[in-house]
Amino acid sequence: MLKRALIATLLAAGGLSACTPTVRVKVDPINIYAKLDADVRVRLDKEVQTLIQQNPNLF
Repeated sequence: MLKRALIATLLAAGGLSACTPTVRVKVDPINIYAKLDADVRVRLDKEVQTLIQQNPNLF
């Protein structure tokens, strides 16, 4: 009787360990457009300032 209970317990433990859930982590790509946009604006602002200094009667 004890042998059957032990075998049943081992089989149940083996069956439960086979059903271990898998955890998956999904990482979305990072959006870097804001940084690029800020860099482009700074460059354009500098170019505009230079053009205004070279042509003060432009506006």
